[in-house]
Amino acid sequence: MENKTMKDMTSGSPMKLILGFLIPMLLGLLFQQLYSMMDTIIVGRYLGVKALAAVGSTGSINFMIIGFCIGICSGFAIPVAQKFGEKNEAMMRRFVANSGWLALGFSAVMTTIVCLLCRQILVWMRTPEDIIDGAYAYIFVIFLGIPATYLYNMLSGIIRSMGDSTTPLYFLLISSAMNVALDLFTILVLNMGVAGAAWATIISQGVSGILCLLYMRKKFTVLKMEGEEWKPDWSAMKILCGMGIPMGLQYSITAIGSVVIQTAVNTLGSVAVASVTAGSKVSMLFCCPFDAMGATMATYGGQNVGARKLGRIREGMRACILLGAVYAAAAFGVLCFFGDTIQLLFVSSAEVEILANARRFLLVNSAMYFPLALVNIIRFMIQGLGFSKLAIVAGVCEMAARSLVGFCLVPIFGYAGACFANPAAWIAADLFLIPAYFHVMKRLKAVMPGADGQKAGSQDEAQAGHKKRRKPLHALG
Repeated sequence: MENKTMKDMTSGSPMKLILGFLIPMLLGLLFQQLYSMMDTIIVGRYLGVKALAAVGSTGSINFMIIGFCIGICSGFAIPVAQKFGEKNEAMMRRFVANSGWLALGFSAVMTTIVCLLCRQILVWMRTPEDIIDGAYAYIFVIFLGIPATYLYNMLSGIIRSMGDSTTPLYFLLISSAMNVALDLFTILVLNMGVAGAAWATIISQGVSGILCLLYMRKKFTVLKMEGEEWKPDWSAMKILCGMGIPMGLQYSITAIGSVVIQTAVNTLGSVAVASVTAGSKVSMLFCCPFDAMGATMATYGGQNVGARKLGRIREGMRACILLGAVYAAAAFGVLCFFGDTIQLLFVSSAEVEILANARRFLLVNSAMYFPLALVNIIRFMIQGLGFSKLAIVAGVCEMAARSLVGFCLVPIFGYAGACFANPAAWIAADLFLIPAYFHVMKRLKAVMPGADGQKAGSQDEAQAGHKKRRKPLHALG
């Protein structure tokens, strides 16, 4: 594996490796957020509060559909990371090829279905009449770009699964700059309104996906298909779907709760929608490090479970949780003192009510960032270890908590109730994920006796353990 950007995370200091992988990943996520932020900033500044509310009202359904795409692609990358850790290059190539076939099929079906149902979904969500046309114009174009979403996320996930978190960052730098330029061009020059912002987003993401493809073809010669490795393999597809679909469903199930909350907020009017939109955009920016920690743990866990190194998995978890705690405290402090100023990126200072509401949203959410850190770190580690089905249960916990807030607290307390939706969801997920992690590690220890200094029992037990140890990792979850 001659590409120097590929990183083996199965040896060396866990903290150093995690930071080395996490920082480029974080920068990439920040620039990915720039796609969404620039849409919001330009729309809010040049098209007004109604247009801002229109884009914001699509956030939950956007997350539910696009999140499913991202989750599936993240799941496809896990078997690749495991085979990279095992040094099984032939099977790694087979997984890469079949990820492509699956992504092609999923993107075609999903694009057709969601585009046909797009407007009806907005009606079901009780999108206010004064913003529903703008919301439809924006989200329809975003859904047309689902193939571009699959292309970039599948290829960047494969690149990261092989330890290279730096290269996708470079491509996002290019596409982010393109996104800003296209936003301004489509909105200010072509007068395309909110649809122009959507076109800028999907074109930019498509370019970053093409750049990933060209890079992989040139640099990752280890992925050059030999013989029939590029052909569809139903057994490989089954394994990939077993990882990808649960992760995609986890995103979508989680998003169902967000849809419930969005529907409840929609009933409060466009001012409340714009307030949540502004607060959410700032919060999402500050949550990027938690997403980076999760993606890092998925790759770290996948490679080390492939190499049968359980001790390193525990060390990596402790290191990443420490990073999460430190950052959560720092982010809360920054938002307490500078949150009002940051909000002015999205909303004019004349919108006093929206700014006050958004500040309340930010303070409540940022005070609970450490539970969010645990959600991302533990959930993605569990998924990287091959137990992706457990992510669905965590998603159900989040959905139930948000739904409870949407159905009960928002009707009673109004906007104030909506501010507690995310913290309630994070705590609910942690109540499941923390014991789930210990269950996963206990199960892995049972099939890997002697790993990382664990004491094996009798000779018969060791031989039995060896047989278990050869059980495919995907079969454990």
